[in-house]
Amino acid sequence: MADNQPTVNYASKFSPLVDEAFALASLTQGLFNNNYDFEGVSSVNIYSIPTAALGNYTASGTNRYGTPDELTNEVQTLTMTQDKAFTFTIDRKNEQDTLGVMQAASALAREVREVVIPTLDQYRLATIVGAAPQGHTITVAVTSSNAYSEFLDAQEILDEAKAPTGGRIALVTPKYYNLIKKDDSFTKRGDEATKISLNGYVGTIDGVPVVKVPASYFPANVDFVITNPIAAIAPVKLQDYKIHVDPPGVNGYLIEGRIRHDCFALNKKKDAIVVHKHPAAQQSNPG
Repeated sequence: MADNQPTVNYASKFSPLVDEAFALASLTQGLFNNNYDFEGVSSVNIYSIPTAALGNYTASGTNRYGTPDELTNEVQTLTMTQDKAFTFTIDRKNEQDTLGVMQAASALAREVREVVIPTLDQYRLATIVGAAPQGHTITVAVTSSNAYSEFLDAQEILDEAKAPTGGRIALVTPKYYNLIKKDDSFTKRGDEATKISLNGYVGTIDGVPVVKVPASYFPANVDFVITNPIAAIAPVKLQDYKIHVDPPGVNGYLIEGRIRHDCFALNKKKDAIVVHKHPAAQQSNPG
């Protein structure tokens, strides 16, 4: 009969240190506002109120200010959709015979650090990129000659949209960061990259704090995103992590985790987002 038991590498007498994978703390934690409360509900309605047009005053008649229309409102309903979970077991024999390196608490922390946090960051960045309004996406191949001017062009889009200059944050790929560091138009201004305390914070470009993010966290072909905490929210409604000792049917540990989260861009604040991409068929050129 075939042995269907999972493979576990037992220790003879090797180092008790575990070869941990590299992991990053959350790179998106400072990108959102906390103005809306999902406590006790899974949906929140956000109202926005339009304005009235400005016309000419008429010095006669009964409607001297113009004809009044009833002021209306618009509603954006935000409903949380992300309900994620994980589970695994650690048999007591496996814990004993691996010099204790398969400890439940360490394994749980590793799961959160290497799986949960990156998953949230990737989901949030995909939401922000997807929320950029029409005209707020630039698609140009980036080189070391135009990296800085492309950033200025993105800033111009935000300025023309009357998006606040304060609070802007840029998230850039390592490739783009390297290109702008080689761009003479940027470096001759005085390299500000060493001044840069958000996680991943590496400097400023045109006064905008910069967070360097692995390209794998972004949707395809994205070079950088400029956003503002006023533009989006990222509620985490539930984080529940448990270690069960000797649960029924298991001599050892059952580890379980659940996280309910989501990310929403606000309809009236999306103009504070701009995205820069390179053409799909042309990767960013280092020269």
